Amino acid sequence: MKKSALIAIAFFLLVSLSSQAQKFAYVDSQYILDNIPEFAEAQAQLEELSNQYQKEIDAKFADVDKMYKEFQAQAVLLPEDMKKKKEQEIIDAEKEAKSLQRTRFGKDGDLFKKRQEFVKPIQEKIYNAIQEIATGNNYAVIFDKGGSLSILFANPKYDVSDDVLDKLGASLSGRKGKATSKPAENSGGGQPTPQNPAGKK
Repeated sequence: MKKSALIAIAFFLLVSLSSQAQKFAYVDSQYILDNIPEFAEAQAQLEELSNQYQKEIDAKFADVDKMYKEFQAQAVLLPEDMKKKKEQEIIDAEKEAKSLQRTRFGKDGDLFKKRQEFVKPIQEKIYNAIQEIATGNNYAVIFDKGGSLSILFANPKYDVSDDVLDKLGASLSGRKGKATSKPAENSGGGQPTPQNPAGKK
């Protein structure tokens, strides 16, 4: 599964007139996804489905190959009209196999639709968690370090990825993807981020 297809969270929120200095933070969407069990389950389901589709397609092309080899073995003995009929059957079978391949793996195909079905609810949960953190802490902007936006330097103290995982109820122990997990701190001296995990200051 293409990671760039999983999620792109880079959005701007307007601060209220009563807010003080604008604040910002960032998340690492890939780190968040890697620590959400539902995403791992969705990936496993998609892989299983992909393998199933591929076996189905391989069987179709194997039938075409068998038909072609049988035709080659019999061609010298067949009358011209029968040859043309067999050739057309092979062509039609190959077209059917290619059509199935496009249906399963093509743009907007079955696998793409299933990926949307499995992953979209997870993306929405992450977005809602980020929005809550942004609103609760008066962040003007939350960038996605794992998205298309280029961030040449990111101070770890502005990383609120773990706060998003806390909002989503992800397990604190054994989080993977970071050498160290540092607390998110508000620029501008606002209130601390809600639901900080143990050990955050």
